[in-house]
Amino acid sequence: MNSCILMAHIVQAPELRFTQDNQRPVAQMLVEFASLRDNDPPGQLKVVGWGNLATEIQESYQVGDRIIIHGNLRINTIDRPEGFKEKRAELTASRIYKAEGNFVPSAEPARPSNVVSMESYNRPASSPPLENYSRPVSSPAASPAAPSEPGPIPSEDLDDIPF
Repeated sequence: MNSCILMAHIVQAPELRFTQDNQRPVAQMLVEFASLRDNDPPGQLKVVGWGNLATEIQESYQVGDRIIIHGNLRINTIDRPEGFKEKRAELTASRIYKAEGNFVPSAEPARPSNVVSMESYNRPASSPPLENYSRPVSSPAASPAAPSEPGPIPSEDLDDIPF
């Protein structure tokens, strides 16, 4: 199962419809999000919500709102009257949140004031050296007479497992 989280803003007002068979609510809207490259246009995506979420989308969200959407991404194939098939992406939402604040990416990510870099950490003299943390832990049950110093790490390639 796929899962997608997208931050975007609404560019087309949510539209609420109902299914013919059991009158289940379905809401759809068009959102826009920034592209990965500076010279590319922003991406647009159709977002669909079902049931209680559809009613919430219709009542709580409007054009211009910045939202965070969590859902499943799928590609629909549509037969065009011109004789070719068109593929369109659609995000079926499972959760939607309003995003508050300024989310414009900067060249360097901001660091909260309560975060300290690991380079500034001074280890106590009694703590073991860092190189001990990179060695594999040997099981005493596997080797009853384990040496006090770990031996060399085997150089066998474990990626060559035949299937």
